[in-house]
Amino acid sequence: MQDIRLVALDLDGTVFNDKKEITPRTLAAIRTACERGVAVLPATGRTASGVPEAFTAIPGVRYALTSNGASVVDLQTGEQLVNQPFKTEDALKIYDILEGGAGMMSIFIGGKSYTTRENAEQHMDMVPENLRTYFRTTRLEVADMHKTLRDHAHEIEKYSMIYATEAERDAAWHEVLAACPGMELTSSLPCNMEINAPGVTKGSGLMALARTLGLNRAQVMAVGDSGNDCAMIEAAGLGVAMGNATDDIKKIADVTTDDNNHDGVAAAIENYVL
Repeated sequence: MQDIRLVALDLDGTVFNDKKEITPRTLAAIRTACERGVAVLPATGRTASGVPEAFTAIPGVRYALTSNGASVVDLQTGEQLVNQPFKTEDALKIYDILEGGAGMMSIFIGGKSYTTRENAEQHMDMVPENLRTYFRTTRLEVADMHKTLRDHAHEIEKYSMIYATEAERDAAWHEVLAACPGMELTSSLPCNMEINAPGVTKGSGLMALARTLGLNRAQVMAVGDSGNDCAMIEAAGLGVAMGNATDDIKKIADVTTDDNNHDGVAAAIENYVL
């Protein structure tokens, strides 16, 4: 058995089942790993403020990788161990591109997510129903997004967009890449586009944390199900695809576990960590 000392877990479609619950078996596996000194952390596209307490309150969970790797936070001390925001000029350029399109926009700044009330009201129907409560409770609505950007342009971690159709998403995807080559574009939902600075991925954030903890690649396991998990599954010594993962994730993973409705995370921890 590999000496796994760091375990990164995606949230939606991975730790959480389709009812947005952590099952008793999965919870027990995470708790046991933590009790044995393994660092188990959420590795998510969400902001730090959007990571559910159901995960962060598990005894022994100390770190959170958020905004697709743009930030890693020590939950005990509040210290930001990894900080990988956009360059100011890139952040403003991307906003100008996205502002003209029709989509649900969220801008991740300093561990929080911002949108305008108008954008939220017009586009909430594009958000999958099982995520609408999360969006409504974690997005901070501002009256003037331009002012927010001017004040915080050097702190922007990620842009997240949800479109009505994949065709609209794909058109915006190509426009961003044409205007801003090198940006990291991923997707965690069918009509979703997430944008990070060049080289900023869940993989880069995870390996930066591993180095901080004095761990090597072989001691790291990552588990995920969708496009924004690809980099960390490739970066980890043991990359695990959920049974419900997209085909591209299963192709690059070292192993595949059960799906998120049948304790796939628990099985992975039991088989490769405990």
